[in-house]
Amino acid sequence: MRLLAGAVFVVALISTSVGAADPSALWKIVNGQCVPHEEAEHDPSPCAEVDLTGGVAKGYGVLKDIRGVAQFLLIPTARIGGIEDPAILAPSATNYWDAAWKARSFVDQRLHTSLPRDEVALAINSLLARTQNQLHIHIDCVRLDVHSILAANFDSVASKWTPFPVPLAGHSYRSIRINQENLHDVDPFRLLADDILASQRNMGLHTLVLVGAKFADGQDGFVLLDDYADLAAGDRASGEQLQDHSCAIALK
Repeated sequence: MRLLAGAVFVVALISTSVGAADPSALWKIVNGQCVPHEEAEHDPSPCAEVDLTGGVAKGYGVLKDIRGVAQFLLIPTARIGGIEDPAILAPSATNYWDAAWKARSFVDQRLHTSLPRDEVALAINSLLARTQNQLHIHIDCVRLDVHSILAANFDSVASKWTPFPVPLAGHSYRSIRINQENLHDVDPFRLLADDILASQRNMGLHTLVLVGAKFADGQDGFVLLDDYADLAAGDRASGEQLQDHSCAIALK
């Protein structure tokens, strides 16, 4: 009964969070407009890009979000619910993070500049913090204060999951260093899933944030951040909070 009550509570929270919007809106745009337009006319509108190289089952669209001056969303063209969906861990799954990192060029275009890698953040929210039930990765500028904290604590980021020493946006994160310039061979979903397997934690209650980095040794790489929802502490695991949709960092 306790488990049932908890499940009902979570469902109620999700219903409340998405009640103000159609939780299938992104799916309807990508599946109902972007993909048909790309297939019929090689025109991805209203998306900025649609990649169907591997077919609809493995493709994705890149869509300008209605919020922010330069925020874009990377959205699979397959029906995938979110970070909790087993499809993202299938052996043949698309590396949506790799595609999202490449799509940061659309942010640059909107800002009429070329952001350094450490000023760009990718984020996916937990199922408790999202408003859409179609997987989407937020692509945007990193917050100025988060950028400063990360730069001051690069030495604390190890090549294994460890607690990040400073709260970010008021919440405790874990971090791991990725020593690669790109994400061709690294999928953050798998890095998280492999780590939480033993703990039996719910993947859907995690949020991931990926920030580009240039480490002190000159290595180009990434800092991957993970937070786990804690409703008692008011933490819904919204990694998007580490982004700045006004892109103030581009104006500094």
